[in-house]
Parts: sequence; C-alpha cells; structure tokens
Amino acid sequence: MWTYHNPVRISVGNGSLDQLPALLAGRNCLLVTFPEAESLGLVQRVRSLIGEQLRGVIDSIQPNPDVQWLAPLYEQVQREHADVPVIVALGGGSAIDSAKALICATVSGRFADLLSVLQQGAQLPPGLHKSLIAVPTTAGTGSEVTPWATIWDQAGGSKYSLHQPQTWPEAAIIDAELMASLPAAATLASGLDALSHALESIWNVNRNPVSMSLAVQAARRCLAVLPALMQDLPNLQLRAEMAQAALLAGLAFSNTKTALAHSLSYDITLQHGVPHGIACSFSLPLVLEMALGADDVADAALLSIFDASTATVAVQRLSAFLQSLGVATEPERYGVAPQDWAAMLHKAASGPRGRNFIRSLA
Repeated sequence: MWTYHNPVRISVGNGSLDQLPALLAGRNCLLVTFPEAESLGLVQRVRSLIGEQLRGVIDSIQPNPDVQWLAPLYEQVQREHADVPVIVALGGGSAIDSAKALICATVSGRFADLLSVLQQGAQLPPGLHKSLIAVPTTAGTGSEVTPWATIWDQAGGSKYSLHQPQTWPEAAIIDAELMASLPAAATLASGLDALSHALESIWNVNRNPVSMSLAVQAARRCLAVLPALMQDLPNLQLRAEMAQAALLAGLAFSNTKTALAHSLSYDITLQHGVPHGIACSFSLPLVLEMALGADDVADAALLSIFDASTATVAVQRLSAFLQSLGVATEPERYGVAPQDWAAMLHKAASGPRGRNFIRSLA
C-alpha cells in the first residue's frame, strides 16, 4: 500500500506573480524576503499588486535561518502582527523556511516555546497560526511545496527540523521571471539541491510510484538544463525549465523526505560553511554507488536517468556532470579528512534522514 499527498495549490508560468491578489482573496499579509529584494524592485512589485493589504515588509532574512536572529524576529511578529493572517515568503529556501517558523503561533508568543516543540518532536496546539504563500526566487529548494523547514543553531552546533501540519504552504507561485537576476553561484547551488532532492527521493524507503515518476523527470531535466543555464544565465526559457525541474523534485521529496546525502550535508555546512546546495550534492556519486544494487526498482530508475547499463557507468556520468560544473566530489575538498569520512558516513546514516536510505550501513 502507498499514498501520495500534497495540499499546495501551485501556479506556474512567467508573470504568475500576478495571481497573488486572487490567492490572498482580500486578506492582509506580511512580506518576508531577502535584503536585496527592495533594490531588485520585487518589494515594489508586490506592493503594486496588493496595495494596503501589505501590512509590513520583513527584508532581513539571511542564509540558513539561525535561532540567534530568528528568535527576536519571531517574537516581534507575534507581538506586532498577531492579527495578520497570511505571510507571503518571497525568496530562496531561507526566506521560505523562516516564514514557516513565523507562521507558527505559540500560546506565549515566545520563540523558546516553539524551539521546545522542535526539540521534543511534538505538535503545536491549535491556535491562530498564519497561512503561507510561498514565492521562490531560486530553482532548487522545493520548500514551496513541502512542510519542512531547517532551523540552525550555529553557536550550539546543531540544527532543527520544523514540521507541523500548518507548515504546508497554502499556495506556491513559480514565476521564472523572479529568478532572472539570480547570480551564477546561487543558480548552481540551488540547481544541484534540486538534483539531490530528486535522487534522494529515489534511493528512499518512503518512495511511491508517484514520487518516483516525479523524481525521474526532475533528475533528467536537471542534468539537461543546468549546464546550459550556467552558460546562459539571462535565458528565461532555461530559467523556466529549471524552475519546473525543481518543482517536480520538491513534489517528489515532499512525500519521501531526503536521505543520506542530505544527512551528510548538515555537518558539512555547520562545521565547514559549505553552502547547502553544494554540501548535499558533492557526495551524490558516492551515495549513488552505495544505493545501486540495493533495490531493483530503484536501480532501474537510477540507471535510466543516466542512460547507463551498469552501476559503474552511472556513477562515472554523475561524477563527470558535477565536475563539469566545477563541483569537486572528494570529501577532503570540503575539509573532511579521508580517515574521518567513514565515521561521518555512519553518523549520517543513523540520523533521521539517513535512515531513509535504502541500504543499511549499520
């Protein structure tokens, strides 16, 4: 038996940001975005679409939402905007993940109580939780169609996963025009994050036929489109194709969660400062090699993605793809000594995401 569930209403296409007033349906909102959104004209575009329904703009979101700056922001929103029913998140994964924390209400309005819920893996009580409309400006995170958010504690050397019934976005707007100004490094990292989401949802114990079909399509599109896009960043058609690949990958892992490569990535980011998209993708050939041979259905899907007849060829082609984009695939290039890699691998395999991997490393 299997099920597939995704409640997010999705609008896709150039200019689809114009759907925002209809999605708000008269409700007021806050805009949560990144610092450069104002200078890029994105804040003004939202303001021109919804006018006085925009009750405030929070444009201080930084990469990798951290408890040190998210806590006071959360309490400010709970204190000053308790009556605003919707948050519109405009940006990459960090903006959308931050917004997922901000929509969650605690009885006290204190961030410490939300953090306690995350630490215990508990559920928030019913309350005046806000709704979320997610508008990604990168093609890769998938956060616009999943209920998960990653909250970091850099000082404490840890991270938390936020997952509540209300953290599913109500709606997502996928508008490639909003991604046109994305720099090369961010384009690459987000595209590789999408590829990782696709592959991770295949070598996954939670996969189902729908997620598999979405993941195979997403991975093949990533392999075909990302190199071309890196050579022609202003190309809006390629941006749109990459956005759709990332969306398909998000719809796939929204039902499976990620697996071993993402589990490995968290310490790489925390300890060595490697951007998430690179941290979760450089190990893909190593994980692919471990995955192949564990399951016939997964093998068939993975080999088809790389047009390969053998595991060796598939691994070689994935390695060559990453290296052609300037991404090294050796752990030592990211600060992990060869003698430490095995220990890191086994630690990752024992984590919540690592346990989704189809081959036991115990």
